[in-house]
Amino acid sequence: MQSWDDLRIFLSVARHDTLSGAGRALRMDPATVGRRVARLEEAIGQALFIKSPQGYTLTEAGTRLIDHAERAEQAMQGASSVLTGEAGTLTGQIRIGAPDGCANFVLPRVFAELSKANPDLDLQIVALPRVVNLSRREADMAITVSPPTASRLSYQRITDYKLHLAASQTYLSAHPPLSSVADLKDHRIVGYIPDMIFDKELDYLSDLALDRVALASNSASVQLQLLRQHGGIGIAHDFALPFAPGVRRVLTDALSFTRSFYLVRHAEDRRLDRITRFATALAQGVRAEVARLEALLSGT
Repeated sequence: MQSWDDLRIFLSVARHDTLSGAGRALRMDPATVGRRVARLEEAIGQALFIKSPQGYTLTEAGTRLIDHAERAEQAMQGASSVLTGEAGTLTGQIRIGAPDGCANFVLPRVFAELSKANPDLDLQIVALPRVVNLSRREADMAITVSPPTASRLSYQRITDYKLHLAASQTYLSAHPPLSSVADLKDHRIVGYIPDMIFDKELDYLSDLALDRVALASNSASVQLQLLRQHGGIGIAHDFALPFAPGVRRVLTDALSFTRSFYLVRHAEDRRLDRITRFATALAQGVRAEVARLEALLSGT
């Protein structure tokens, strides 16, 4: 029977593909990680990884062991939650992955409040312009703009949010007037790099028959900064506009988008009281913060 420590090292190598990556996550020397993997393979009597210059790839035996190792991980996390929880507060470390727009403009206030309420809880935000890979444990849970398709993941819809065309008043004053969506052809467009749109829900401009995106980034936050610098007109989150003085919504009656945030986590994590309590608090916080920020735009 394998010890949890052996399984912990095995999981880290499986998730990071390399000894160096696993070593950084485990705070262990890569050579030590390699020896521990070899020792586990010898004890089991089967190779768990195929080693190549590109990294470590799971064998069939390694793939079978993943489920067993992750169940052990869940059990250890559950035990830790019971032993360290005090007076209803949360402890330990929780890492959340989120699209950079949400991570930059919504989560900071939410996390600050959660940290005040749970002083022994360490919170981490992974802001990525792509979908966070929960299967590799890049994060404990993720906020996404589409529900997941993997069967081993569970999700809940947190809240809807709105987006509109926006531009700086300086830009608008120096360019032809906008009376309809058709007038966009006479303006510089700010948006996503077309071949780097990682979720169909972010493809806002495909139906507008625009020939080009003059200023593009794979980051929603960078796009907002381009609008602030009078670069052009683009789609912006309503909840981000309070952070961009001088940028205002345009053509609000003609064009509006509604999208949703989903909270995604491993289905097995629903059995962990600590994670479930945090997920509930996070969802409530995100819902309230989106509503607060959007309300700041009332009448604009």
